[in-house]
Amino acid sequence: MLSKFICVLVILGSLLGSSLAYFITVDAHAEECFFDKVEAGTKMGLTFEIAEGGFLDIDFRIVGPDGAVIHQGERESSGKYTFAAHVPGVYTYCFSNKMSTMTPKVVMFNMAIGEPPKPEENGEGESATKLEDMIKELSGALASVKHEQEYMQVRDRIHRSINDSTNSRVVLWSFFEAVVLVCMTVGEVYYLKRFFEVRMVV
Repeated sequence: MLSKFICVLVILGSLLGSSLAYFITVDAHAEECFFDKVEAGTKMGLTFEIAEGGFLDIDFRIVGPDGAVIHQGERESSGKYTFAAHVPGVYTYCFSNKMSTMTPKVVMFNMAIGEPPKPEENGEGESATKLEDMIKELSGALASVKHEQEYMQVRDRIHRSINDSTNSRVVLWSFFEAVVLVCMTVGEVYYLKRFFEVRMVV
């Protein structure tokens, strides 16, 4: 029983370790591409979020081994796309910042790759793989929770940056209004003083 428990922990650790989120910086007028080789029928899931840079948008595309574009988007700030590999080979996913003139973009992304489909087994093998299937399902759920936490952290950082920027602008505008108000008050006092001043005729 103890050996089965240790085996479960090892499998969970290996599966969770292979589904880490990555941060990359895509410079202006640049494109970053990544590759994964999978078998036909393997489930793949790409999730990404723009953490910093410009208007928090980027172009991306997913291309199959046959050159067919599976999915593409323009000026998107986040996305989550799941698909099954239609043919075996190398799948390419690219993040393009070519529309930006000078601002680099920081992208957090993750490509979750499932297990390739297995041939159907008869009664004896079915019971032997039930525990393995349950472990994979549990590890997938844990990985999903971990990814959601990472995206919440990125969103929190983005919203904090927006709040700080808004707060600094409000403070500057309030300071500007105070200066204008003081200048207007001094000007009105000076004008009224001159208006009621008695002029002596020599």
